[in-house]
Amino acid sequence: MSTRPEKYLLLDTPSLYFRAYFGVPESLRAPDGTPVNAVRGLLDFIDRLVGDHRPDHLVACMDADWRPAWRVELIPSYKAHRVAEEHEGGPDEEEVPDTLSPQVPVIEAVLDALGIARVGVAGYEADDVIGTFTARAKGPVDIVTGDRDLYQLVDDARGVRVLHPVKGVGTLQITDEAVLREKYGVDGRGYADLALLRGDPSDGLPGVPGIGEKTAARLLAEFGDLAGIVAAVDDPASRLTPSQRKRLDAARPYLAVAPKVVRVATDVPLPDVDTTLPRAPRDPAAVEELGARWGLGGSLRRLLGTLGA
Repeated sequence: MSTRPEKYLLLDTPSLYFRAYFGVPESLRAPDGTPVNAVRGLLDFIDRLVGDHRPDHLVACMDADWRPAWRVELIPSYKAHRVAEEHEGGPDEEEVPDTLSPQVPVIEAVLDALGIARVGVAGYEADDVIGTFTARAKGPVDIVTGDRDLYQLVDDARGVRVLHPVKGVGTLQITDEAVLREKYGVDGRGYADLALLRGDPSDGLPGVPGIGEKTAARLLAEFGDLAGIVAAVDDPASRLTPSQRKRLDAARPYLAVAPKVVRVATDVPLPDVDTTLPRAPRDPAAVEELGARWGLGGSLRRLLGTLGA
């Protein structure tokens, strides 16, 4: 008798709690008056995702380092505009709303008490953790993120899709290779090359001046990948226009380092963690205490019910 492959649900947790924070009213507060809109919103997101998709494995992937030094060393502008203006030495601190920062430790404590695997690795972003879990997965993978960067992991042959929240998480854009080809003209493997050629102001990636998304897609269709495009610059017979050749030639230093910055890591040293979807909380007493202290009410009760269903 054949058994179906186990299904993985990987959460870009920072992307989701930012979305929850801005989508759920700050009037949701703990008994002491502390806002808990991001906490409750994230719990509602997870409840809906687990109920709709019924994964065998669930991982809340975290940013242990949202702006890794090894990426900044290669492209100094990487996420530079998001660095908080005032911080005391040490690693860069991300500009985060004042009432969101105190909610992150609560989110972590609740996930841990529930027994939902929570994984962040020093020196890496949540995207890299997701990339590594995806590479290791022995079954289909759904990645939930509001970030286009992870489109590069889409792979129909392996059953890897990106679920992009459109409205809350009740409406998700399911991105597979057909969607990528229709919207961007590339598959998952080509998306990282498209992104680095096009650039991304939200991540501080300059791209190649004068090479927009459509031009990048046409170049990739003609020359196959970034290496093929760079080879075409050196080939007088290639069908690059003079302006494209000039722009790409001038961008060589950027093109030499951008792939390592833009492509998610797939070799992160992950901790040994049980990713199995919990049916019952790991620490029921802690769950009860956290629920009462932070006024998590129906959000927590619904998720407990869904996990136990």
